[in-house]
Amino acid sequence: MTATTLYYIIIFIIVINFIIDKVLDYLNAKNYDNPIPTELQDVYDDTEYKKSQTYKKTNYKFGIWSALFSIVLTLGFLLFDGFEYVDNIARQFSDNSIVIALIFFGIIMLGSDIVSTPFSYYKTFVIEERFGFNKTTKKTFILDKLKGLVMMAIIGGGILALIIWFYEQTQELFWLYAWGIVTIFTIFMNMFYSKLIVPLFNKQTPLEDGTLRNKISAYATSVGFNLDKIFIIDGSKRSTKANAYFSGFGSEKRVTLFDTLVKELDDEEIVAVLAHEVGHYKKKHIIFNLVASIALTGLTLFVLSVFISNPLLSNALGVKIPSFHVGMIAFGLLYSPISEVTGLIMNQLSRKFEYQADDYAKTTYKGEPLISSLKKLSKNSLSNLTPHPAYVFMHYSHPTLLERVRNLQDS
Repeated sequence: MTATTLYYIIIFIIVINFIIDKVLDYLNAKNYDNPIPTELQDVYDDTEYKKSQTYKKTNYKFGIWSALFSIVLTLGFLLFDGFEYVDNIARQFSDNSIVIALIFFGIIMLGSDIVSTPFSYYKTFVIEERFGFNKTTKKTFILDKLKGLVMMAIIGGGILALIIWFYEQTQELFWLYAWGIVTIFTIFMNMFYSKLIVPLFNKQTPLEDGTLRNKISAYATSVGFNLDKIFIIDGSKRSTKANAYFSGFGSEKRVTLFDTLVKELDDEEIVAVLAHEVGHYKKKHIIFNLVASIALTGLTLFVLSVFISNPLLSNALGVKIPSFHVGMIAFGLLYSPISEVTGLIMNQLSRKFEYQADDYAKTTYKGEPLISSLKKLSKNSLSNLTPHPAYVFMHYSHPTLLERVRNLQDS
């Protein structure tokens, strides 16, 4: 196989992925005007349903233009040897392979962020603002961007530097060391994300003593689930949309409730939502997802180790001097179909796990408040009540609202 052949394979993969995504988006959009299923008639009134339809159509049109811009930019970058240009710039600053890689990825990531920022800004301050979701100030928007870039530089740059160093020291065995680094980092982030990272972006305060905390504690005790760290996060700082999540293990286990969730749902509904999350823990879904993620990372790194030393990877992107960092990008593009397949499998398992967590909440608490909470949260986010089955199969990590309601209503 020649570098030219590999180049056209990469182009083919990019174009096919784009076409599949847009066809799925189109099929999904055709369902926007479908009548609301009987079980969900109480989610929206006529005015709210029209608003949700307008919101979905607005995002659909915006998604088409942003995706078109992205693919044109990507193909143009490949066509005009953009990676070779950036690689040459990086090599002007150092002869050290690690420094070159850090500068190379720094330029790519910074350039990507600059290009995507106008779209992100429009999405936040025009679309989300128009439909009453946005609470983000321009100052917060800019600070979030800067904090994200700094974190990417420190954490991402540090991990990349270690991986390249291990590659230079061990060659074909580097994937084992890289896998170890990523595994440690993944477990660490699962344990301490809420304690270390979240405070950089949001304020978290312990849930005050009162009826809600008492009900949560009583439920947790009834199912033998130790839960004493319950926090409220200022999600309303950025959006009116509501959420809740569990994080950490052992002594670091905690539940975080968005202030918007506490405002939107009553106490019974909040406990039902937490019962669902407890179900994920009790059914070992959290452990499974963590182990699966680590295993898939190991597989990816192993396959990378087999091909990374082949100069065809760098040459396929128009870069004359073969390097680990350019090879990583070419490999990522070529590996994307495999990632799509593994993503489909994980989504299928995730939807199954959601049913199991819903069943756990229904059995150990109540089904009715969970149903009403799901409906309220769907209304709160103007979500799509009639998605196309193909779109659900490819993209949804959760069953549709209709499927979950029907499952919870079954005796």
